[in-house]
Amino acid sequence: MKRSEITDHPTVVPYSHPSGGWGSLKSVTEKTLAEGLSVETMAQMLTKQNKADGYMCVSCSWAKPAEPHLAEFCENGAKATVWEVTRKRCDRDFFATHRVSELLDWTDHELEKQGRLTTPMRYDASLDQYIPVKWEDAFREIGAELNRLDPKSVIFYASGRASLEASHMWQLLARIYGTNNLPDSSNMCHESTSVGLPKSIGVPVGTVQLEDFEQCDMMFFFGHNTGTNAPRLLHQVHDARKRGVPVVTFNPLPERGLVRFKDPQSPIEMLSPDEGVKMSSDFFQVRSGGDIAAMTGIAKAVLELDDAAKATGGERALDVAFIAEHCHDFEAFEAFVRAADWAEIERVSGIARADLERVGAQYAKAKAVIANYGMGLTQHRHGVQNVQMLCNLLLMRGNIGKPGAGVSPIRGHSNVQGQRTVGITEKPELAPLDKFAEIYGFEPPREKGKATVEACEGLLDGSVKGFIALGGNFARAVPETEKIEAAWRKLRLSVQIATKLNRNHLLPGEVTYLLPCLGRIEEDMQAGGPQHVSMEDSTACIHGSIGWRKPASPELLSEPRIIAELAKATVPGRSTVPWDEWVGDYSKIRDAMARIWPDFHDFNARFLKPGGFHRDLAACRREWKTESGKANFIVPDGFDVNPDIEVDGKHVLSLLTIRSNDQFNTTVYGYDDRLRGIKGSRMIILMNAEDMARLGLKDEDRVDLRTHADDGVERKVEDYRVHAFSIPRGAVAGYYPELNPLIPLWHHDSQAHTPAAKSVPVEILRRSS
Repeated sequence: MKRSEITDHPTVVPYSHPSGGWGSLKSVTEKTLAEGLSVETMAQMLTKQNKADGYMCVSCSWAKPAEPHLAEFCENGAKATVWEVTRKRCDRDFFATHRVSELLDWTDHELEKQGRLTTPMRYDASLDQYIPVKWEDAFREIGAELNRLDPKSVIFYASGRASLEASHMWQLLARIYGTNNLPDSSNMCHESTSVGLPKSIGVPVGTVQLEDFEQCDMMFFFGHNTGTNAPRLLHQVHDARKRGVPVVTFNPLPERGLVRFKDPQSPIEMLSPDEGVKMSSDFFQVRSGGDIAAMTGIAKAVLELDDAAKATGGERALDVAFIAEHCHDFEAFEAFVRAADWAEIERVSGIARADLERVGAQYAKAKAVIANYGMGLTQHRHGVQNVQMLCNLLLMRGNIGKPGAGVSPIRGHSNVQGQRTVGITEKPELAPLDKFAEIYGFEPPREKGKATVEACEGLLDGSVKGFIALGGNFARAVPETEKIEAAWRKLRLSVQIATKLNRNHLLPGEVTYLLPCLGRIEEDMQAGGPQHVSMEDSTACIHGSIGWRKPASPELLSEPRIIAELAKATVPGRSTVPWDEWVGDYSKIRDAMARIWPDFHDFNARFLKPGGFHRDLAACRREWKTESGKANFIVPDGFDVNPDIEVDGKHVLSLLTIRSNDQFNTTVYGYDDRLRGIKGSRMIILMNAEDMARLGLKDEDRVDLRTHADDGVERKVEDYRVHAFSIPRGAVAGYYPELNPLIPLWHHDSQAHTPAAKSVPVEILRRSS
């Protein structure tokens, strides 16, 4: 399908209905039928989703409760399940009738819509086609190629859906081979969290568990579209709002999930004619990149209230006892906040002083506060500082390490957090290398490996020769799309382990393999019988997942089996890892992990229990594994998102990339974004009406976008339609990953190197026709 077939008649009509409700049920039903599945079959399958005796959702990483709802799934989770268990097959016949160069004209949606991959394939350049290959030949040939390459020139990438068991095996394979080049999808989204939180509170993950939502008396949301990216969290927010808990949201776009919500599991709400529960008591459309300014305003209001309390002998607004016992460098932070100018706070945040003071007064009265956030904080050039400023705000009132309170980064992929836990990291200091050496009998490499941005740099300069991907759609997900795609074709070796066809598979190197694997929902039968796997959710709980559906093809192998066979072909005899034994019985992998990480004690006895088990996080006990031995107040550099780029809001605007409620990361389920009222296209740019008028634009005008950067590289996307939308002046929004070509590779957080996809300086160019 060509792009023109889906962009001729798009519509943008404001959506005033709640998220959830009948709209969600209708959308899931339509997707179910489109994939050749009956509603009855899907209903039966979904009753097992996120249950202790079922499978963990293959999309987002939100927590799996010990006492689940009857239907413990959301709209996007159901769509992800439909997408995996589709009856459609991308098989030998498909590849025999399509050349790779032809498929490059297809959209992301159409590629994945061909269904499940069924057969191991090797690219034949003379035919420009993938041809079937025997598994044993593929493993032998890949191993031989890897052993011809310098390990430092090879990338072992992992997407966020691989299990803990497969992830642990993957990083062992890479390190036994001789490299720490272990980027993963967290590099693209929450690396700012992984870098920022350890410096502030001594752990790289959030401190909030599900039970905290039942005990909090206030909630913040910063930069997260909950209704699309983690809809099951709306149940906790919904319950909190019904008991009167204020929920204060800061987000440039008025996302429906945090505006109104109808619980599909409540017959009363579903049958009610009203518009559902009001989810945010206050919703502030903060300017793109204005979060530090907004948080500074709240902190300034709290300090002013504390000054008044000291003067009158009233109850302090600061938790002075907590700060004295547990915190470091509060004085520097206090000086920064007091020196901040209210006029500058209002200008950068786009929020009035009176509103921020009112929120500060609410916060000063609350006893237990949860701060949730997403990529609206992390994907900026000061993403780490955004995260640390949110910690500062929580620390002011002792809102970390007590019931009902804490910091809550909402991760994307369902096991992206867990992969880091079990060793997938390019940073050797974060992996227990000495333990690996002791237990597995090999000497791990000690030098730093390549993260995502560095892997891209290596692709562009030619120093990366091989790329082995455990899932994902790397070339489509990263910045500089066009340059990366061109560089990919120069690789000596490209290996993709996948369940469905995507664009990255159509970028063959000199030697290219496409290896199909089992999906999480499918029965995994090995020598020791049916096997189960485990994941870590956003709340640092470890859960089991039990596949039960018949595999899409008898040729499919599990991820652990594929990894083991690659290891046997590439690094035989170079460690004591019992690859075959592990594949026969995954419990032995978990036993091995328990020897390395104390958190995993009694792993096999605990991970299948309802609610799983929680990792031991020192910050939850108010123990701070930081250099100072305390929780640190960390002063931000300032308010500017792009300190070396002029974003004037007149000719140069700030682009933030967004996802629709019909997609999960690079997987696009359809061309509608119901919750924003967009239908029929993703080639849409949302603009402030005043900006459109100033630039002489009206709805449906066609435009090109060009990156505003003085680096000698022209980055441009063409033929988009503009539409007026509720978005702050100076900002525009459009869909990921289509707009990734506009993001310079160097445009990333200065500390974490997370691509700054929420604040890209662009110019809008009107097309002549």
